Amino acid sequence: MTPRPDLPLQSDLKMRHAALFRPKGWSGRLLVLAAVSLLIFGLWHLGFSLPKFLAGLASLGKFTLMMFPPEWGDSASLWRYIRALGETVAIALLGTMLAAIIAFPLSLIAARNTTVSRILRFFARRSFDTLRGVDTLVWALIWVNVVGLGPFAGVLAIAISDIGSLGKLFSEAIEASDKRPVEGITASGGSRLHAIRFGILPQVSPVLISQCLYFFESNTRSATIIGIVGAGGIGLQLSEQIRTLEWQTVCFIIIMILLTVSAIDFLSTKLRTAIAGPVNRA
Repeated sequence: MTPRPDLPLQSDLKMRHAALFRPKGWSGRLLVLAAVSLLIFGLWHLGFSLPKFLAGLASLGKFTLMMFPPEWGDSASLWRYIRALGETVAIALLGTMLAAIIAFPLSLIAARNTTVSRILRFFARRSFDTLRGVDTLVWALIWVNVVGLGPFAGVLAIAISDIGSLGKLFSEAIEASDKRPVEGITASGGSRLHAIRFGILPQVSPVLISQCLYFFESNTRSATIIGIVGAGGIGLQLSEQIRTLEWQTVCFIIIMILLTVSAIDFLSTKLRTAIAGPVNRA
């Protein structure tokens, strides 16, 4: 095939754009090599041992066999576990609702397009980083020592931790909203509050509700863990059965928790779908 005279030759293109014709792939290979080296070093530094791991799997199999068949004891014990599980769900629900109620106005301060002051926005952002930087279990240990044992400490622990996470997510959703409805409202004489109420809130409310539903589902699991340190709920019953080596009862409680989390996940998915449906049709 005869090259066209109006097109540059490949040698000319290589000379003009040498960077584009340079062989690639070394950076990716170096990153993979660095990641594998870091993994090997981490396993060595932390004392990973394949024989110890295999022995642990054998012990896990023994514990699993000891858990079956699951049993709950007498009827009084069964109702105690059901009440404790309901308490766990209540802790997760109240903690998530309290966090969302507090995080929403703070997210308006932390969002770039709705804040009243750059200084307040900076402090709001850093406050979110501080709150979510401490794990829920640590907050539970703190609040158990402050307000005492019981579900109230669990609600506070989940709420404080989720204020930081939900506040950050809410503010990012607000910043990503479309500016055109806000500009239309302000151009027609509306105030900033009108712009937020009628321009931003209808856009972000499905996202905010979906995030709250997801956090409620996640906090149900977290409420189980913090119950072990004295924050009430089914975690306290689970810890007691583990301490007394009642492995069949432990298995029954774990099955209860799994079924509850699955039911909450199913209902949350249905609600998120119902909320997203009208938005997509619009």
